[in-house]
Amino acid sequence: MERKLRNRIVISLLLAVVAAIFLVWLSGRKPAAKISAVTPTRENLVSSISSNGKVEPISPYVVRAQLDTFVKKIYVPEGQAVKKGQLLLELNVKEVAAQLAESRAKLLRAQDDLRAARAGGKADEAAKVAGDLAKAEGERDRLERNHDSLARLAAGQAATKEDLAANDQALANAKAEVTRLLAVKQQFDQQARLDTERGELQVQQTLSEMAALEDKVNNGRIEAPADGTLYSLPVKAGDYVKLGDLLAEMADLHKVRVRAFIDEPDLGGLEANEPVIITWDALPNRSWLGKTEIIPKQVVPHGTRSVGELLCAVNNDKIELLPNINVNVRINSRERANVLAVPRGAVASEGGRRYVYVVKPNELGVGKSRLEKREIKVGIADATSYEVTSGLKEGEMVALPGDMDLHDGMAVKVVNSNAS
Repeated sequence: MERKLRNRIVISLLLAVVAAIFLVWLSGRKPAAKISAVTPTRENLVSSISSNGKVEPISPYVVRAQLDTFVKKIYVPEGQAVKKGQLLLELNVKEVAAQLAESRAKLLRAQDDLRAARAGGKADEAAKVAGDLAKAEGERDRLERNHDSLARLAAGQAATKEDLAANDQALANAKAEVTRLLAVKQQFDQQARLDTERGELQVQQTLSEMAALEDKVNNGRIEAPADGTLYSLPVKAGDYVKLGDLLAEMADLHKVRVRAFIDEPDLGGLEANEPVIITWDALPNRSWLGKTEIIPKQVVPHGTRSVGELLCAVNNDKIELLPNINVNVRINSRERANVLAVPRGAVASEGGRRYVYVVKPNELGVGKSRLEKREIKVGIADATSYEVTSGLKEGEMVALPGDMDLHDGMAVKVVNSNAS
């Protein structure tokens, strides 16, 4: 009985060895692809977006030339803190001042002409016209009275018809002169009204011209519009500037704005009031804190990139960040502690879904392993890893991409594995 049992055990062992040898032979008929794999582990992830940006003043004051002239003198160097009303620079306004003096004299003449026009014309000319008319009317009236007297005398034969006819001729001449002088006076009065209207217009035009010239003269003194830092002064004494040319830029730089250029794929993760860290290559050991303010509403071209322009408020107490410098921007949007993480390189995407290739060992524990394509759900991500929220368990091994394309059911042999 014992011999039979021993024989059965020996036969079973021999069959097991043969089966194992056969399985090894069978599994080795086709060479397995050699891959690297990783076992996901628990990590603390901080999801951040990194990009570049440019520093801007929040409420800048821009001063431009109001006339074509030369820069006379500079009083404050670029980069200096200034107080409201402090003189920054002066422009040469001699020519404009001369034009202003001429306009003032022109105004006096226009005002004199207007007063004369409103009084009915120049006094001597008006007096002459009125006097001539009054004299003609007096002569006409006298001759009309003589006509009546001569008519009565002629009726009593105390005067001749020739005397009456001579008086009537003189009367007709006098009436014609009165008519002529009335027309002259009407024309004179009409001209006076036109001169009044023209004079009023001339006075208004001259006043407007003077106001513009006075503004130019006053704008020759460029003063600080508010307390702040004169961060841009692109002119120097002796430079010729044209109307509209930039003379100075200043602002309160204790708080600045950074315009960050965020690539289109990262826009979905942006929210207002997220912490921002700013660094500047010129001061590598310094960083500045801020927060996101205005989330971009559109994508615009920026060089070869499509970006959204994110505005961030940044504290700049020491006024180290200067307008228009290029800076580095990092936005810490979300943080997760003790999450299951898988390397970004192990995660592929297809049709908006993400998946990994899980290494499934042979059920018999010998020979080749096979890949299983499995969809996973991801959460936040940092520069190297994704948070896995579902689809993968701790301890499962995930294939890493290599020289060959991975596919579902692929026979593989793990030659290099490590923890993520």
